[in-house]
Order: sequence, then C-alpha cells, then structure tokens
Amino acid sequence: MPQRVAVLGASPKRDRYSNQAIRLLGDYGHEVIPVNPREQEIEGLPVVPDISQIEGRIDSLTVYLNPQISSKMAQDIVTLNPGRVILNPGAESPDLEKALNENGIEFLHACTLVMLRTDQFDN
Repeated sequence: MPQRVAVLGASPKRDRYSNQAIRLLGDYGHEVIPVNPREQEIEGLPVVPDISQIEGRIDSLTVYLNPQISSKMAQDIVTLNPGRVILNPGAESPDLEKALNENGIEFLHACTLVMLRTDQFDN
C-alpha cells in the first residue's frame, strides 16, 4: 500500500543513498517528499526546506542526517508525528531516539533501500 514518505537529508547527488531512496520509493509507488533547506527540486520533485513546513500526515520519515543535526531537529520531528521513523545507517541518534520514545513514535534502525528491495517497507 503506498505511503507518504518524507526523506530528511534528501540529496540531489544521484550517488547518495538518500537520492537513491527518493527514486526507489517513487518506483514502488510511494508519495515522496524530499526535505532539504538548500534545494528547490530533487529528481523532479518539489523540495520542502524544513519538516515543519510539511502539511498532512507522514506515514514514514526516513532520516539521512548525521546525529549532530538530527538531534537538534528532535522537537520538529516529534511535532510532525510520523507513523514511524527509519534511522538509516549513520543516522542513529540517542537524543532523537529518546525524544521519539518519550512521545510514543515508532523508530527502527534500518536501511530504506534494503527494506524496499526485500519487501519489508510496507510491513
């Protein structure tokens, strides 16, 4: 079932995992919202500069930021209240995880690309 997925740390560079995730999520029929403060468009999709500007429900937030950045965004992520947060390799953040736990937001340490390719994303 298609999800509405925000990609935090979206990159226009096609060799970056976040960009690969944007493309693969789209290939699998998900609605993709790239989030990056410096870009206007990535892979033909309009970019949201900040997660606080996302309107509507987000089923999954997939994070491609280092912990020093994502921990500063913990409150905005909690306010967004996504259905789940996927912390891709290198994006694990004790501060963010604590905030998510305290607010009852599901999170997992996983790779979005692997989840998609092994049919685990929609589970």
